[in-house]
Amino acid sequence: MSENRIVAIVYYSGYGHTARLAEAVWSGANAQEGVEARLYDVTVLGEEDWTELDAAAAIVFGTPTYMGSAAAKYKAFMEESSKRWFARLWRDKLAAGFTCSASQAGDKQNTLAQLVTFACQHGMIWVGLDLLAGNNSSHGSPDDLNRLGASLGVMAQANADEGAAAMRTSDLETARHLGVRVATQTLRLHGLQG
Repeated sequence: MSENRIVAIVYYSGYGHTARLAEAVWSGANAQEGVEARLYDVTVLGEEDWTELDAAAAIVFGTPTYMGSAAAKYKAFMEESSKRWFARLWRDKLAAGFTCSASQAGDKQNTLAQLVTFACQHGMIWVGLDLLAGNNSSHGSPDDLNRLGASLGVMAQANADEGAAAMRTSDLETARHLGVRVATQTLRLHGLQG
């Protein structure tokens, strides 16, 4: 697979919820012919993984929102990327992001803004969520895609007293949609799709 067709999904998951979102993004990206998506857990990144991230066409960032920002273990990954930042190795790659918290709001916008800033510091091109807000009228439903009304990326909510298996399908499908979008834009950026 050509490097300009690889979508890397780099995530941290404290309790399994963000991992499920990462898998949904992976599923959406892999559904696009001509793209290969790969999952990377930041807690087990080796030098070969970093080299693969450097070669990927797109990197999708995923972290839970803890205390209004990215998880500490994800922040460590962000800081560890500083050698790449200095060498401009991720410049002009596509970037996107997703996050999850137990609260409906949970200050998840702050986490996505943090990821956007991080990507822009690297000189990356941010791909936002192209869905209208769901669940925002009398005809809306928590089963709508983008039910929390994000535009920077995917926001998901998972009850603090329930495991990852109880996540809403609508949140997972929104993450899958983001994977499709990033894969499609990857192909377009490299002139592989009209």
